[in-house]
Amino acid sequence: MSTTFTLDTGTSRANPTPAPMRRLTVPAIAARKGGEPIVMLTAYTARTAQLLDPHCDMLLVGDSLGQVIYGLPSTLSVTLDMMCAHGAAVVRGSYHSVVVIDMPFGSYEASPQQAFASAARIMAETGAAAVKLEGGAAMAPTIAFLSQRGVPVMAHIGLTPQAVNVLGGYGARGRSDAEHEKILGDARAVADAGAFAMVVEGVVEPLAVAITEGVSCPVIGIGASAKCDGQVLVTEDMLGMFERTPRFVKKFDDMAGRISAAVADYASAVRGRSFPGPDQLYQPKP
Repeated sequence: MSTTFTLDTGTSRANPTPAPMRRLTVPAIAARKGGEPIVMLTAYTARTAQLLDPHCDMLLVGDSLGQVIYGLPSTLSVTLDMMCAHGAAVVRGSYHSVVVIDMPFGSYEASPQQAFASAARIMAETGAAAVKLEGGAAMAPTIAFLSQRGVPVMAHIGLTPQAVNVLGGYGARGRSDAEHEKILGDARAVADAGAFAMVVEGVVEPLAVAITEGVSCPVIGIGASAKCDGQVLVTEDMLGMFERTPRFVKKFDDMAGRISAAVADYASAVRGRSFPGPDQLYQPKP
């Protein structure tokens, strides 16, 4: 039995309501290769998870929370404490989606043993189903080590934000023949190592198609190709919360504009003393 959370109308806070609903599983996602496209978005809070969960197959607690939530310049300062706290909130706020949590920079690269210790902590403290780590062939032994010890791993290749200082920026990858072959080799290596799925970010479309057709696990694109097995975006980007977004983002709403307008209305009501009104006030009982 899973636990879902509903908004209590008396307190306006999320309270747990047990419901006999089963989550999707990692094997169920792996079996979607070549089938119905997989829908994935990022989530960092319980309430966001509640809203996204009915529409998504997977929720990614991405280290992008460093920029989206904390205003950091990159993902490099994100800590395990941050990922565990936000990951636990997303698991509590969802009941249907497979929750995957990013392993932050410095928590897995040193050795497979370090990666297992970090992944074990994440899964124990959050209840998430899987972890995600960046890197290609170099990370294949770590992916195999984790997978063989009961930790489902989603790989992340192509444009890898944690390696931004090595890559020299956030430009698209795979434009040269050499880089094309390198990233295609990375995809094969992480798939062979046991990754149940992989994110392919910021690569030229022919490379994304070649990866999708060349590996046996689902490929989740972000700035890749509609021919991938699924798609992921940062939720705040696709909702239009930021003025500047990567080229591969489509804004499905203008939440920033709507929030700004609502706050302007609130400020006007406060300054004009029309809020709070009779409906928001408590009066003595007769």
